[in-house]
Amino acid sequence: MSGFVEKPEPREVPGLVHLHTGKVRDLYRNEAGDLVMVASDRMSAYDWVLPTEIPDKGRVLTQLSLWWFDQLADLVPHHVLSTELPAGAPADWAGRTLVCKSLRMVPVECVARGYLTGSGLVEYGETRTVCGLALPEGLVDGSELPAPIFTPATKAEVGEHDENVSYEEVARRVGAETAAQLRQVTLAVYSRARDIARDRGIILADTKFEFGYEGDRLVLADEVLTPDSSRFWPADRWQPGRPQPSYDKQFVRDWLTSAESGWDRKSEQPPPELPPQVVEATRAKYLEAYERLTGTGWA
Repeated sequence: MSGFVEKPEPREVPGLVHLHTGKVRDLYRNEAGDLVMVASDRMSAYDWVLPTEIPDKGRVLTQLSLWWFDQLADLVPHHVLSTELPAGAPADWAGRTLVCKSLRMVPVECVARGYLTGSGLVEYGETRTVCGLALPEGLVDGSELPAPIFTPATKAEVGEHDENVSYEEVARRVGAETAAQLRQVTLAVYSRARDIARDRGIILADTKFEFGYEGDRLVLADEVLTPDSSRFWPADRWQPGRPQPSYDKQFVRDWLTSAESGWDRKSEQPPPELPPQVVEATRAKYLEAYERLTGTGWA
């Protein structure tokens, strides 16, 4: 069992039709047919959307995505039309709302990995491959790969797990031409972002993108290169052979699996509320990632 501990009710806004409540984002459609995407402060872990929010998280994700869209604009167009708050929207939507193009979404999570960790490390330990791609012997947790690799996944519903798939499976689902384009653009965007992050003392270990089509043009959508969709590691503390410190929800994961939480993730019981110190430590990591990457303070 997993999903929302407490599923929020959608906000009613004149002129907007609620379409979907995701782990973090709420999606609406306006009268012009555009999508209105609102990033909440919700936190998910272990396929649960937790009962405790992280203050400012939705704004950090939104503002960092906007910054990255600007850095990547010459490589691939993005879906953002406006950051203007829709008329009648709640005041707390400010800074967390994007009006976006309605795209024909590709049903694939486009994952790029430059380092070995997470589910890739598990598969490598069993078969010396990641998503069917052969890798050299001797790699450990946190090893840099010889070159970035494209390791796609299926996009899961709330409460379910994304599942790694082979490139051949992607080609079967979306066609060989689209699969090749997804791989090329994903690796190009990852490489650009990796170099930008490295200049700021951060390792971009891996990340996932979502794409859609506007006619026959591929467009970068959803969030991009945030602590929710990426593994960011401080470069000066990188040490292969162990789990790396990171700018993400690791404080939350660690507490949930600790004796202090009293929660058994293998049970059917929902996770408990997060204590204030875990909330604040997680918020601080998100803000630090934003400030180090963009070079600007969080207002």
